[in-house]
Amino acid sequence: MRPWHRGAATGIGSLPGTSSDEAASMVAGELPELPHLAELPARGVGADLIGRTAGLLVDIAAEVVPSGWRVTRRPGRDLRRATDLMAWDLDAVQQHYAGASWVKVQVCGPWTLAAMLELPDGNRMLIDQGAVDDLAASLAEGVAAHVAEVSARVPGAGVVVQFDEPALPGVLAARIPTASGFGTLRSVGSERAQSVLAAARAGVADRPTLAHCCAADSPVRLLRSVGFDAVALDLTIIGSSAARLDPIGELIEDGGVLVAGIVPVTAPAPGRTPTLRQAVDPLLAVWDRLGFSRERLPDSVVPAPTCGLAGATPAWATAAMKRAQELARALSDPPAGW
Repeated sequence: MRPWHRGAATGIGSLPGTSSDEAASMVAGELPELPHLAELPARGVGADLIGRTAGLLVDIAAEVVPSGWRVTRRPGRDLRRATDLMAWDLDAVQQHYAGASWVKVQVCGPWTLAAMLELPDGNRMLIDQGAVDDLAASLAEGVAAHVAEVSARVPGAGVVVQFDEPALPGVLAARIPTASGFGTLRSVGSERAQSVLAAARAGVADRPTLAHCCAADSPVRLLRSVGFDAVALDLTIIGSSAARLDPIGELIEDGGVLVAGIVPVTAPAPGRTPTLRQAVDPLLAVWDRLGFSRERLPDSVVPAPTCGLAGATPAWATAAMKRAQELARALSDPPAGW
């Protein structure tokens, strides 16, 4: 059974709170078909996207400085904290996800990592091609070890690997600021971007992989060309232009999967919670404009929140995941009137 089977829904990654046990219990209860390793950035240093992934890198150490994470000679307390937090998260996964068919893990993609990590001199790693290549290789090795540990902790479960690339559109369009903040770094060409992504993904090439970028100008074609099986997008901001929709259509035609961000990350105003039919409207609008038969929806789409839920209340985080699962089941067995 593939992870994107009928009735599957998933989360993007982050949740509110600081308890690994509570987060894993919540995910297991609301997203039983494709539970994910919850990220809890409210815990602080080492729980953020960059810190969690820095803790997985092999032969590259980093520490926190006033401007963010910076490469350093040897691991220090910041990196130790990141690895400790991950270990606690995996303990919770082992306890609550036992028997799951699939588990999804999330890591920061190489381009976002290179755009956020600083070299020892304070410049972004993005300026040094050799350093970026080393980073991609280190990430591939670290993610492979991470996946192996998850597999050992949840015997019999397949592991889906999600690469988060929120900064990738900025990297491609020269929107990443320099260290001084007075300029921007040169754009990265699509061939170079593809090569580095492929190198990072190579460590888990035999596993199902997912690329997540919730920007309106997410480079869907580029991500698919690298070999990602699925792409996660915020469908509520995509719009209706051919430039935005055509790559999604090509993804579906090519047998790829759309992880459709359609559940809001913050709670609606009291009394204004949309019905299930209203909640699916952004997806159906895109689908109908692309001209696909709705019978293809359950095999090609996995509903999800539009992005991470770290800023939500615990109550809404639970409700959002529950709504994503309800939508997945409804796509498989549409209610009357859909």
